Amino acid sequence: MVADLVTGPAGLPLSQVVDGLREGPSGADRRLATILWYLRMPQTLMAALVGFALGVCGLMMQTILNNPLASPFTLGFSAAAGFGAALVILFGTALPVALWIGVPLAAFLSTLTAAALVYLVAHYRGASHEMLVLAGIAVLFLFQSLQSLLQFMAAPEVLQQIVFWLFGSLLKATWTSVQVLAALLVLTLPLILREVWNLTALRLGDGNAASLGLNVEAMRRRVLVLVALLTAGAVSFTGTIGFVGLIAPHVARALVGEDHRFGLPMAGIMGAVVLVAASVTGKLISPGAVIPVGIITALAGIPMLLGVILMKGRT
Repeated sequence: MVADLVTGPAGLPLSQVVDGLREGPSGADRRLATILWYLRMPQTLMAALVGFALGVCGLMMQTILNNPLASPFTLGFSAAAGFGAALVILFGTALPVALWIGVPLAAFLSTLTAAALVYLVAHYRGASHEMLVLAGIAVLFLFQSLQSLLQFMAAPEVLQQIVFWLFGSLLKATWTSVQVLAALLVLTLPLILREVWNLTALRLGDGNAASLGLNVEAMRRRVLVLVALLTAGAVSFTGTIGFVGLIAPHVARALVGEDHRFGLPMAGIMGAVVLVAASVTGKLISPGAVIPVGIITALAGIPMLLGVILMKGRT
């Protein structure tokens, strides 16, 4: 996070950043205070919070679906958020709210809609983890098709805004968005911590978990709702950011094992590390025009995805 505060177009040295942190947002150097506290700090904190949320969600999804390649995006939540944002960007002038409120709100509501569709389809056919994955793939293609339709309908200047949002960027992070996501984490983490023993038991298999008295399907429904809420809050302010929810859980399991008392916090920490590192990398590659973090995480996630597939192929 310190490296992320130091890097950027303004080129602040570490000594100046330390002085700016010590003096606070009302420091004597107004240029330094503005850059550090009102531009870079919200972006850095948003990267850490979004990465933490996606890392936790990724581990929970891989556990309830028993699928090492699962993530919140497997169930179409990311595509749904992109559709909601694109819808508001395209028709925002006809809405009674400002774009900076309407875009994250529409992304949030679209993600919850995707979760409801996944649950309804899976519940109709029996909410097994295989059925959840298949329902998620169907919802993913549905919202991706709707995204493409909106992009086809958009004027060139509006299309540029939609595409930039779909890239996944931290540039529009503000203290308000940081506070909203932090509040959502505070509200959902106690509910997630109540499920740590259940999630650990589920790693033994559905049959063994049920023999220990766990209602597996009810637990899957609860976790799915929590993942939807947390993912919606994470991506609604930053846009589509992929692969963090895939990479972080594998690193966490390699470090602390399958016990979710330690795995969930570690997955969150590793997700934050990955996303903040992606932010630093984007600034270093192109200091003048910062590369969106969604592009960096996608490029970094591809070799990780191939590695997981190859390792699973040998076992």
